[in-house]
Amino acid sequence: MPADPAINEPLRVMVVDDSSVVRGLLTRLLEQQPDIEIVSSVSDGQMAVNSLCRQPVDVIILDIEMPRMDGLTALPMLLEARPEVQVIVASTLTEKNAEISLQALERGAADYLTKPSSTHGGSMDTFNRQLVEKVIALGYASRGHPRPAVPTVPPRRIPPSPEYKPSARPSGRQYRPSVRPARPRVRVVERKIGEPDHDRFAPVLPRAQPQEIVLRAAGKSRPRIIGIGSSTGGPQALFKVLGEMGQELSVPVMVTQHMPPTFTKILAEHITRASGLPCKEAEDGDVLKAGQVYVAPGDYHMLLTMRADLPTIRIEQSPPVNFCRPAVDPMFSSIAGIFGSGTLALILTGMGQDGMMGAREIVDAGGTLIAQDEASSVVWGMPGAVATRGLCSAVLPLDNIAAHLKEFLLRSAA
Repeated sequence: MPADPAINEPLRVMVVDDSSVVRGLLTRLLEQQPDIEIVSSVSDGQMAVNSLCRQPVDVIILDIEMPRMDGLTALPMLLEARPEVQVIVASTLTEKNAEISLQALERGAADYLTKPSSTHGGSMDTFNRQLVEKVIALGYASRGHPRPAVPTVPPRRIPPSPEYKPSARPSGRQYRPSVRPARPRVRVVERKIGEPDHDRFAPVLPRAQPQEIVLRAAGKSRPRIIGIGSSTGGPQALFKVLGEMGQELSVPVMVTQHMPPTFTKILAEHITRASGLPCKEAEDGDVLKAGQVYVAPGDYHMLLTMRADLPTIRIEQSPPVNFCRPAVDPMFSSIAGIFGSGTLALILTGMGQDGMMGAREIVDAGGTLIAQDEASSVVWGMPGAVATRGLCSAVLPLDNIAAHLKEFLLRSAA
């Protein structure tokens, strides 16, 4: 039987940037990975559309600022041409570009990258790691999770530039995938109340093995806070969930989304517009208020502490956790320490397993955890890590999460 090309072929990547230096840098970094092949490299949005119409691509790295057709203009045309393609928008770390990047995420981009800057120490190493991780995770998501087509106008056709010829792979180089996130066969089994948690300290099973999702009973206490963790695909999920929660939210909400500085301030503004809820980038010393949403600032962990007998936000630059700052684990852990069984936590789409250890502390304290399901996640890393360890009382499609949260809040308050 012939091998499945979606499994055995390298991920196909297009690089779109008006700088030949940047295109060359990205190409060299990505072609070092045996999982990845650069199949197209172009200098503006229209050339990207033309190229995509001629050949399939799994992931596009799309610059924001380009002549003739910028990234934001090209994005809907690219999604129209190949609805299953995953687009990563790339920009410099400025407030203007953060705003444009958030708009791109709202319009269908899967993720973003901030280009390295000489003013931020270690930023090049971080960029290299994030670039490879995101391309690999989103590339396999592209092959397993086709996205609905985005309605838009048909792409315009202009004469293409000379054909790009991808660099040849060294002779004798064998393709050996370094990451192969196969979809698990999932069966949901509800854990009986009082049944021992035998897999408490068991490692997460490799994604290639069959797995079950074992649900636990929800906490009995009335929720006094909602904590949310998210990463890749998170902004779109946050807009959806918080936008459907309604403006009568009776508890404070703390959100840690993996994002750099500047971006988190813009994210908070977009959440306010999408939901009507007051949302701000958290500041050290903020006293929690019911109905207020607090977003962890980029490059800072957001924790909860008690000051003058009031639950108060603390912002700190302690070392990254799970390679992330802000990270979900320290936020969840601090919330569990203050609110215990009154904690309602949610893990949305994202790479890795940040939030898993903090989620364990929340459920051990009697709190309740909900996760986004695999089918509606851009990347089922973070929610998959908690779902497959039996930490959740519900694993839900994105469309159902807000209604479930509201129902749980009302039921618990009765």
